[in-house]
Amino acid sequence: MPLSPPSSATTKMRSPADRGGVAELGSEVSIGAGSAAFSPLYRQIKGLLIGRLQAGEWKAGEAIPSELELAARFGVSQGTVRKAIDEMAAENLLVRRQGKGTFVSTHAEQKQQYRFLRLMPDEGSESLGRQLLDCKRLRAPAAIARQLQLRTGDPMLEVRRLLHSKGEPVVLDDIWLPGQLFKGLSSELLNQHRGPFYGLFETEFGVHMIRAQEKIRAVPADVESAALLRVAPGTPLLSVERLSFTYGDKPVELRRGLYNTASHFYRNELN
Repeated sequence: MPLSPPSSATTKMRSPADRGGVAELGSEVSIGAGSAAFSPLYRQIKGLLIGRLQAGEWKAGEAIPSELELAARFGVSQGTVRKAIDEMAAENLLVRRQGKGTFVSTHAEQKQQYRFLRLMPDEGSESLGRQLLDCKRLRAPAAIARQLQLRTGDPMLEVRRLLHSKGEPVVLDDIWLPGQLFKGLSSELLNQHRGPFYGLFETEFGVHMIRAQEKIRAVPADVESAALLRVAPGTPLLSVERLSFTYGDKPVELRRGLYNTASHFYRNELN
């Protein structure tokens, strides 16, 4: 049964022994309708579910309990749980499968593999080939540390790769990752993995990319990037800087890509 509003604007959630699983919130929660900090019950349930994902209770690709089981666990109605799951599915945190249940979204799934890669060929469809150029550990410079919420000098990984279309390089990626989260990541591991990097990050390191911010601008190819992308120096390229986040809005990857759009375009859908 849903929580009943108390006479005061704020109240402490009762313990699990008193009130089912909703008490996992474990902090003061404002539930008075007149409060500026009011949070609907389904949003509180959503927060609990995200917390369970963050804690690794249900891993990428795994099924979560049914709506009825979650409703009993949290002591709320099935409709409240359904509304929380609907919102998480709309945000690509969960995936509903007809007749099978609800699963934690994964970048290893075919439909999700290249959700963050928006480069499309002018004609038809294709799978881009991958060529790893470098993977090394170093100390985070100030500019990159700031974006990844690290301290200057913290351990960091730097990965450089090319993406190919029909044998021609079209994307030059430089990728920076926090060293503490990706212990054991190496050139050998990246070369052995056949799927997208994000699928590897999920299965091997438990890091799930759930959203990203991008900055896009046109830049001229410098001598180094021109040689790698097999274009003339000064050729216009699309620069895409992406900061990717995991649960709790924690930044876990900074990526700067240079795209040759001579036979490709950058596609974005707005709604």
